[in-house]
Amino acid sequence: MSMQPMGPGKIPAETVRVARAAFPKGSLAITVRDELGPLFGDEEFADLFPTRGRPAWSPGRLALVLVLQFVEGLTDRQAAEAVRARIDFKYALGLDLEDPGFDYSVLSEFRDRLVQADAGRRVLDGILVAARDKGLLKTVGRARTDSTHVLCAARELSWLEMVTETLRAALNALAQAAPEWLGGIAEPDWFRHYSVPASEFGYPKSRAKREETALRVGRDGTRLLQAVWSVEAPEELRTLQQVETLRHIWVQCFQQVEGEVMNRAPKDRPRGAMRLVTPYDTEARGSIKQDLHWNGYKVHFTETCEPDAPNLITNIVTTMATVPDDRMTTVIHAALAGRSMLPAEHWVDTGYANAGAMADARAHGVALHGPLKSVTNAQARAGTYGQDAFTVDWDSKRVTCPNGITNTGWREDRSQQGLPVVRAQFSARDCRPCPVVRDCVPNLSAKGRAITLRPQQAHRELQQARALQQTDEWKERYKVRAGIEGTISQGVHSCDLRRSRYRGLAKTSLQHQLTGAAINLARINAHIIQTPRARTRVSHFAALLPIK
Repeated sequence: MSMQPMGPGKIPAETVRVARAAFPKGSLAITVRDELGPLFGDEEFADLFPTRGRPAWSPGRLALVLVLQFVEGLTDRQAAEAVRARIDFKYALGLDLEDPGFDYSVLSEFRDRLVQADAGRRVLDGILVAARDKGLLKTVGRARTDSTHVLCAARELSWLEMVTETLRAALNALAQAAPEWLGGIAEPDWFRHYSVPASEFGYPKSRAKREETALRVGRDGTRLLQAVWSVEAPEELRTLQQVETLRHIWVQCFQQVEGEVMNRAPKDRPRGAMRLVTPYDTEARGSIKQDLHWNGYKVHFTETCEPDAPNLITNIVTTMATVPDDRMTTVIHAALAGRSMLPAEHWVDTGYANAGAMADARAHGVALHGPLKSVTNAQARAGTYGQDAFTVDWDSKRVTCPNGITNTGWREDRSQQGLPVVRAQFSARDCRPCPVVRDCVPNLSAKGRAITLRPQQAHRELQQARALQQTDEWKERYKVRAGIEGTISQGVHSCDLRRSRYRGLAKTSLQHQLTGAAINLARINAHIIQTPRARTRVSHFAALLPIK
């Protein structure tokens, strides 16, 4: 398909007449078109299409259809039918009443083009630009950020289900690519064990028999991999994604000991970002947050929070589930800076706030506010001889303990996160005679107490920030951050935010960009028609609490 960009044009007069008659009080699609005009132009997506070929349906209009689809929670078939049958959709798109629209498969094909070009943000930005032109977007004030978990589209598998499904997926891919070759090397038992999806209902319950089943799967997968890499196998089979996934998961789940395939112990299997959790989405990862365990991704929403303007989402980042929040502040600020949307104040929760994030925010001219993580070493938990009890003389590189002993070592180093730190070391010879050594150094060894500090400027900023966060004024101002929870709730209830519709990080990221665009469109419409914001719900019992 090719594309010849066309201007947005005017809404046909007959479409206007019928729409006004059918919707005398307006609708979201009609109101947004009247107030913001055409949100997307064909030229914004010109690079997604070749210059020759059969003309494609207007990509600018398709982008708006995708957003309206997410606003109303429509399937592709329902969205295509709405373009053919609904007057308000035709009005928003500027179509004639007799326009037949397009086949529903066009939406899937257009999403694929957006994914391949990483162009999902263009849809979100198109709405933000239109809102800014109308004075509805205020980015120089305050913004807030939070994240939530996202379940991958593939079903959750137990370990035994995962290895079995991995082998089954590889067999199916090989059967499609080289049926004669696979038929010649397949064992008779393979058809009985791997012809249907794996299920816990079909596995034995005893631990010993489950181990035997896992070993059988491991041996069968190893035999298949050896056959694929043999000289008799077609070379192109080794490039199949399912075969590479099989090899990857077999490395992490099995090992060979003296020529025998053995299960790896759970402690020997890779953790975090290296561990695959399903063969059907190789970018999904397993993660844990407090009592929550999930396989999939994580999404970070940043929105404005001004009282006299709609709260619009200005940035969305989708990551693997294992990426910690404190690494995202730099990414978010860089993205906002590139689009001239940096706020003066950025309110976050404890997961985002640390010394490195504050330094990055300061470099962008942003004041980052968020509760700093408390020091969790044994001394701090006991309330005795924490870092605050030590006096630091930065000029002489000297740290003095509460009992007057000074450090014997001082060196600049890097933390596990790569941040610069200063490590001050006390001598065990000085610490051992101390009467409170058990409170200060519970596990005294060849070395005495060690203190890890941030560089001087960062150390002072952390102390000032901790002191500021204890004030009632700061706690009152911090309440503004709670509003982002409502945004996540809106995304969950209106767009099923916490479950990916697609497989893969890129497609899931596009889903979140469209979710953010849909929420923005709904909020702009609510602001224009002056729908009051919902008040925080209070239970009947909580309402009985006397106001002090």
